[in-house]
Amino acid sequence: MIPALPGDIFHEGQVLNNTWTIQGVLGRGGTGEVYRAKSLVTGRVVAIKALAAPFSGDEGYLELMRREEAMRDILHDAVVRYSDCSRTPEGHVFLVMDFIDGPALSEVMAERRPGMRELLIVAHRVAEGLVAAHARGVVHRDLSPDNVILRDGRVEGATVIDFGIAKDTAAGARTVVGNQFAGKYEYAAPEQFEGKAEPASDLYALGALLLAAARGEVPFAGATPGEMIRRKAEPLDVSGLPEPLAGLILWLSAPRIAERAPSAAAVVARLDKLLKGGEAAPARKAAAPQPNPSPQAGGGRGRIWLGLILLVLVLAGGFLALKPLLAPDLPLVQPWRLEAADGEAPRLTGPAPDDASATRIAAAFAAATGTNPPQDALTPARGMPAPGWAGAVEQLFPRLQELQDWTVLVTDMQVEITGRAATQAGRDAIAARLAEWAQAAGMELTPRLTADPVPLVPADLAEILSHAATCGPLSSDLPEGGVPAGASVTIRGTLPDPAAPGALAEALRPLLGDRTLRLEIETLNPSLCQIRSAAAGLPEGGIGIRLSEARQPEPSLTGIFRPGDNPVADVLVPAELATTPGAELWVAVEETGQVFNVLPNMADQENRLERIGQPEGALRRIRVLWPVEDAAGGQGRIAFRVNDRDFGKAGVFAFVTRGPLFDERRPGDESAAAFAEALAARRAADPDRILAATHRILDLRP
Repeated sequence: MIPALPGDIFHEGQVLNNTWTIQGVLGRGGTGEVYRAKSLVTGRVVAIKALAAPFSGDEGYLELMRREEAMRDILHDAVVRYSDCSRTPEGHVFLVMDFIDGPALSEVMAERRPGMRELLIVAHRVAEGLVAAHARGVVHRDLSPDNVILRDGRVEGATVIDFGIAKDTAAGARTVVGNQFAGKYEYAAPEQFEGKAEPASDLYALGALLLAAARGEVPFAGATPGEMIRRKAEPLDVSGLPEPLAGLILWLSAPRIAERAPSAAAVVARLDKLLKGGEAAPARKAAAPQPNPSPQAGGGRGRIWLGLILLVLVLAGGFLALKPLLAPDLPLVQPWRLEAADGEAPRLTGPAPDDASATRIAAAFAAATGTNPPQDALTPARGMPAPGWAGAVEQLFPRLQELQDWTVLVTDMQVEITGRAATQAGRDAIAARLAEWAQAAGMELTPRLTADPVPLVPADLAEILSHAATCGPLSSDLPEGGVPAGASVTIRGTLPDPAAPGALAEALRPLLGDRTLRLEIETLNPSLCQIRSAAAGLPEGGIGIRLSEARQPEPSLTGIFRPGDNPVADVLVPAELATTPGAELWVAVEETGQVFNVLPNMADQENRLERIGQPEGALRRIRVLWPVEDAAGGQGRIAFRVNDRDFGKAGVFAFVTRGPLFDERRPGDESAAAFAEALAARRAADPDRILAATHRILDLRP
C-alpha cells in the first residue's frame, strides 16, 4: 500500500455499506483510487475501486463501472471476480472486487526480464481468461502488463483485471476511453484506432504485452497520431527474440485481423502444445535387437567373434588396472557453467578441461580485471561441450575492455554478458566486438549492455523544457535523485505544431544515454497555446467539462467531432465551489484564432453560479454549448455545427471566479491574442481572483 493523502476519497478505518472497512490505498489514477478493504462480516479481503466526485456523476464513467461490475458472471481463476457496485452518501461510486496479492507484470518487467517459459505460461493463463470473457461477449479493450497481476508472484497465477477501463492513467502508459477509442496506445490493436474493439483486439494486446515483457520496456507506439497509425499497420518487431515466443507474438499481433490468431481458444490450444513439448524429454530411438551369434551357429566366424570379445575384455581389464596410475578420475560436469564478474569484488568460478586451460583462462581474467583469481577458482572436470570451448573463453576477456561492472555467465555454448559503457558509441563498439567473437567461437550470445552517462536529474532537462514550453509548461517524471540507466523518462505537456515533439526528442536525446524517452504530448495550434500559457498554473478546483454530440447524449471522452456534428459542452462544478459567495462562471471558446465569449454574452449576462445550471448529485451542471435546435429560440444560447472546412483543434476554457473575471464586458468575439493578454493582465493585478480553471480540446476532423 502507498501513503495516504489529505485529498483521498476514503480514509483508513472508514466503513462502507456497513461491511467494508478501508485498510489503505493501493493506487491512484486520473479518475479515482483503489483501496484495500476487509469485510467486517466474513474477514474477506477485497480491492475497492472508487470514482472521484466529478466522475461519479458522469454517465459515461458510470457506464464503464457498470460494464466492469457485470463481469461478476464470469467465474474463472484467471479473471478477477467482481461482486458489487455501490454509491456512498457523499456520491462516490465504488466497485468491489477480489484482492489479488501479487505484483503486476509491469512491476516484474521493471525488475527483470521474465524467461521464455514464464511468458508462455502467462500467455496461457491470460488466453484462458479471455476465452471465459469472450464467451460472455466481453472484450477487455485495455489489456496491458499493468492489468495482469501475478498472484503470489507466480506466473502460474496470472490474473486479468480492469475489464471496464474505468481509469484514464496508469504507470507507463496513458489510457483513453470513449466511443472512438479505448485502450493504451502502445498495446491497442490497429482497429481500435477506428473505434472498433472485438475479441481479436485482445489477442493483439496479448502479443504486444508479451513483447514488452520479453524486452523489458513498453513498446514505442509513435509520438504523433499519424505515426501511431503507420506503426500499427506494420508487424511488431520481434528481432532477437527466441522461438517459439517470436512466432507466437507475430501470430497474435498480425495487423490484419484475418491473419491474426482466430480465437483465444486457438491460442490456448497452441500454448498447450508448446508447454507440453517443452516439458517432454527428448525422444530416443530404441536400438534394434541384434542376433546373438553362437560359436556353433557361426562356425569359424563364431570362434573369431568370441576371440575378439575375450581380447577386448582383457585389454579393458588392463586399462582399468592402470587407470589410477595414468590420470585422476575427473568429475563429470553438466551443464558446463563458468561465471566471471568485474567490479568491487571480481570473481571467477567454474570448470576447465585441464590445468593448462585453467591457467590460461585465469591469466586472461586477471589481465581484464587487474585481480588474480584464487588458484582453485577453476576446477578440472569432464564434460566440455565443444573442443574449442576453453580457448574461446580465454579469448573473450580481452574483448571486455572499456566495459564496466560486467558479469559473464557461460552455460555450455550459451553466453550472457551484462555491463555498462560510458557512452552509447562505446557500448555499440563493445557489442560489435562481442558479436564477432561469438560468431567465430560458435557461441550463442545474449548481450545486456547499457550506456550510462552522468546520472540524469530534473535540472539537466530544465533549460531544454523551458525553451520548448511555448504552449504551457512541459514536465518530466524525473525524481530529484535522478534515474539509472535503462529507465524510462516521460515528458508531458502540449506543443504548438506537429513537428515540435520530434524536435524536442532530438534536443533531449544526447542527455538520455540508454534511457527510453516517452512523450505524452498534445499538439495544439498557436492561438490555443497563447491562452493555455496565460492560464498556466491556475488550480483546477475539481471542475470539469463534459463534451457530447447533440444526437448522442453519452460523453465523448476523446473530444473528436466531424462535419455535421453538433458539439455540446457542460461545465461541471463541485457543489461546495458553486455555493461560494460571489462565485461566477466565465466561459470562452477558441476556434481558428478567434475567441468567442460564451458566458456571459451580450444576450445573457447572468453568470452567477448560484443562479445558473442545475444540481446533479455532488455537482452543478451548466450547459454552455447547446444543441442547435435548443439555441434557435435565442435566450443567449450558443450552438454550432462542424463544417467541412475549418478542421483542427478548438478549445473550451472555463473559469470560476470570485466576482467578475474582467472589469469590463468583453466583446462577443475577439482575437485569441487579445483575450490571452487580458487574462494575463487580470492574473497579474489580482492573483486570487480566479478560484478554479479548466479546459477541454475539441478535435475537429474531416
